[in-house]
Amino acid sequence: MTDSLADPHHREFAAAADTDGPRDIVILGSTGSIGTQAIDVVLRNPDRFRVVALSAAGGRIELLAEQAHQLRVRTVAVADEDAVEPLRQALGRHYGAGGTLPEILSGPDAATRLAASECHSVLNGITGSIGLRPTLAALEADRVLILANKESLIVGGPLVKALAKPGQIIPVDSEHSALFQALMGGTREEVRKLIVTASGGPFRGRTKEELAGVTPKDALAHPTWDMGPVITINSATLVNKGLEVIEAHLLYDIPFDRIEVVVHPQSYIHSMVEFADGSTLAQASPPDMRMPIALGLGWPRRVPDAAPAFDWSKASTWEFFPLDDDAFPAVALARHVGSLGGTAPAVFNAANEECVDAFLAGRLPFTGIVDTVARVVEEHGHPDPGTRLTVEDVLEAEAWARARARELATEAARV
Repeated sequence: MTDSLADPHHREFAAAADTDGPRDIVILGSTGSIGTQAIDVVLRNPDRFRVVALSAAGGRIELLAEQAHQLRVRTVAVADEDAVEPLRQALGRHYGAGGTLPEILSGPDAATRLAASECHSVLNGITGSIGLRPTLAALEADRVLILANKESLIVGGPLVKALAKPGQIIPVDSEHSALFQALMGGTREEVRKLIVTASGGPFRGRTKEELAGVTPKDALAHPTWDMGPVITINSATLVNKGLEVIEAHLLYDIPFDRIEVVVHPQSYIHSMVEFADGSTLAQASPPDMRMPIALGLGWPRRVPDAAPAFDWSKASTWEFFPLDDDAFPAVALARHVGSLGGTAPAVFNAANEECVDAFLAGRLPFTGIVDTVARVVEEHGHPDPGTRLTVEDVLEAEAWARARARELATEAARV
C-alpha cells in the first residue's frame, strides 16, 4: 500500500512525530460519542496520552468544562460564540477561586485553529461536513489525523488527497479501522476486494414496500450501536454504508467495483479484505468504538485492554447475508455519486442530512429519504472532471443541495 491515504504499511509518520513522554492530543468534538470515548481511553492511559485542547459545538457546556478540568487542557474552543460566557462560568466552578482557566477560543473557525495548534495528533470527531476545514488544517500543519469525521473526506476528497502524506491519516470508523488492520496482511498488488460489513439496521429483511410505513421511532431503534439521530437513521437507510464505501475508495484507493457490502447482523466482524490467492482476512471484536479509537491514538502501537475481547468459551453464531439493493438503494447510489466525484458527494451528503431532518419531522416518508436524495443528485448533474475542487465549491454545492432537498420534502408533504 503506497498510494493510499490510510496506509498501514507507512508507520513512520506517526512514529516520527513522537517525543519523550505522553503524546499530545487535540480532540475536536469532545462532548460527542467519539470524543467522550476517546477521553475514556486517554484517562486510562495517562502515561501514553495527554489531551492539550478540546473543541465542541457549545451545546453541552457543563460536560465540556468538566472535561477541560479533568484533563487540565491548555485551550478550550466552542463554535457558538454565545456559549463563551456560560463556558467561562462553568470552568470557574470546576477550577475554583484562584484557579487558572484554560484559554478559550470561539467562533466557526475555532476548531480549525485548534487543529493546526502544537500537538502530535488531532482526533477529528466532529459530525458533518463542518469538519472539512479542521481536517485540512491538521494535514497542512503536519499533524497525525485520527479521522472519525467521514464527511470531511467524502465531501472534500480531492482536497484531502492533495494534502495528506503517506501514513498521516488513521481512520477511526470501525469498518475502516478493520480494513486498515486487515490490509497489513498483504501488499497493495495482492488486494482483490474490500468487504465492508453492515449490521443491516433495524429493518434487515424487509422489502421496499414494507419500509414505506416506517416511523422515526422504528428507525431510531438500532439493534447494535448507540449513536446520534442522524447517524442512526443513516444506518437504517444504509446511507451510512454508502458513505463508508466512498470513504473506503478514497482511503485505500480501491476501485468501487472491488468494494463489496455484506450484511452481518451481529457486528462482530467489522470488515474484511480478500487477497488474490483467495484468502480473506477479517478484523473481529465486540462492538465497542474504544478499540478503533485507541488504535488511532496509539498507532503504530496498540493500547493494551482498550476494549473488551471476545469470550471464546461461549458459543455464538455469526451470520452473513447479501445486500438487498432494491430495498436499500443507498449503497448503489453512493457508488454512482463516488464515481462522479467533484461536488457530487457533497450534494449527496447534504441532501441526505436535510431529508433525514424532514423524515424525523414527519414531512417525508422513510423511503422518500433516498428517493429524494437521488433526485437532488440527478438535478445537480455531472461535475466537470477537469475542474479543480475548492472548499468554496463544496460549500456552494452543499447549500444548493440543502435548499433543493427542503423544497422537494415540502412538496412531498403537501401530497
